[in-house]
This record gives sequence, structure tokens and C-alpha cells, in this order.
Amino acid sequence: MRLPGSGLVSGLAATARTAARRTVTSQYPEHEPELPERTRGVIALHEPNCTSCMLCARECPDWCIYIDSHKETVEVEGAARPRQVNVLDRFDIDFSLCMYCGICVDVCPFDALFWAPDFAYAEGDIRNLLHDKEHLGEWMGTVPDAAKPEGVE
Repeated sequence: MRLPGSGLVSGLAATARTAARRTVTSQYPEHEPELPERTRGVIALHEPNCTSCMLCARECPDWCIYIDSHKETVEVEGAARPRQVNVLDRFDIDFSLCMYCGICVDVCPFDALFWAPDFAYAEGDIRNLLHDKEHLGEWMGTVPDAAKPEGVE
């Protein structure tokens, strides 16, 4: 059986222990935090691997990925007839709508989308959060080597 008021005493004891600890405040702009390698910061695009299959756009629960492409005919040596290849015209992600669930990265069968640990890409205007394929490609340099498949630089 517990004594009356024992819950109050244990709560005050926990508060006193916490109040006695030294506070640790990170001075963010001067000292950026060291993020783990698997941090979900921003989505990076490796454009040569994208085949415009639209799987990422179809699976996105927020519909924040916009893809446009066209077909081109390519002559292949030794082939009986020319092949048709999808050429990526537009690949945009609207980060004002994105909820960073990572479904697009997970469902991409061609390893074209990756998580980059960058997180400081805030904008003053919400319209600037629509990032095109060139802007998404810039983040490939910050994707950890462990996350990239063989042959992707």
C-alpha cells in the first residue's frame, strides 16, 4: 500500500533532479549539428537513373511530385529496329506539400531518388519550395556514399 502524497513527492523529486542539471543549448547558426548518415533531410535526384516511370509520383500520398517526359527514338548498333526511350523533361518536388514520408525513395526501382542530410533550405516565400530537377540534382553531392548504389557518383 502506498502512503498518501507519495506520488506528489516522487514528482517533485523528478523535477528537482531535472532542475539541478546543467542545460545544453546548441548555438545553431554558428555550430551546425552533426547529423547521422541516414538523416531524412531533403530528397535528391540522380537524373541519369530516372526513366520517367512515374512510380514515385503515383505512390506519393501528397501528390507533390510532378513529372513530364517525352519519347525519343534511338538507333542502337546491332539492333533490328530503333528503340524508344523516355526523356525526362520536368521533375519537380513541391516541398511545401511534401510530408517527408520517403515512399518515393523506397518505391523507385532505378535508384534515382535518395535522402540527403541537408535540412537548412528554408525559404522566405512558399513559392520557392518547388524545386526542379537541376536543384534536386545539386543535393546528390551530399548524399552519403553508403546510401548510393555502385556506379552512382
